[in-house]
Amino acid sequence: MNVFLLFSGGKDSSLAGLILKKLGYNIIAVNVSFGVYPFYKYAKHVADLLGYEFMILEMNKELLEKIIETIIKTGKVSKALNLLHKLSIEEVIKRYDAKIIADGIRRDDKVPNLSISEIRSIEDRYNVEIVSPLKGLGYKTLRSLVNRYFIVEEDYSDRIKKSDYEAEIRYYMKLKGIDIYRYFPRNHKQSRVVGLKNQSRGGSSFFR
Repeated sequence: MNVFLLFSGGKDSSLAGLILKKLGYNIIAVNVSFGVYPFYKYAKHVADLLGYEFMILEMNKELLEKIIETIIKTGKVSKALNLLHKLSIEEVIKRYDAKIIADGIRRDDKVPNLSISEIRSIEDRYNVEIVSPLKGLGYKTLRSLVNRYFIVEEDYSDRIKKSDYEAEIRYYMKLKGIDIYRYFPRNHKQSRVVGLKNQSRGGSSFFR
């Protein structure tokens, strides 16, 4: 059974994919892009490593302008990213006739995230399932699992090659001459998966 996984190539969406794959789902990794810069290539690299089918969800630039307008108007990134996450899920459903949509949202995540009522509303309106396999896991558990299975690169947001929602938003805001540090933290660190650890000596069959 296919599951369309919103996929950035980061450790969370990558781990969510592994868990779903272990449960017997066929993973279709979907990366959101506005066509401003090909950040999707980093997510594709990780999807190829993990053996997932990869698709680019091309959203229009008008939405990107709306997202940036929301950030500037409210002074907060969280509201805009949560809106984008919701719209991305709905677009996956409409464009691919997806019946199961997944993400890498963790228990303690505030951004991006959806409320229980928002999730139920989407499921009821479209007759679909929304799955967040990391939702019940805390930071220590996630760190242990990530360290077990992935080789991870960590760096500041401006320097790391990643394909998450923020990548094109930050890039486009810079092109427009907007000071992104009025809205995004300057020293925020992020990570991305760059390889898989050799599990053969540990006897793990997670990747089989």
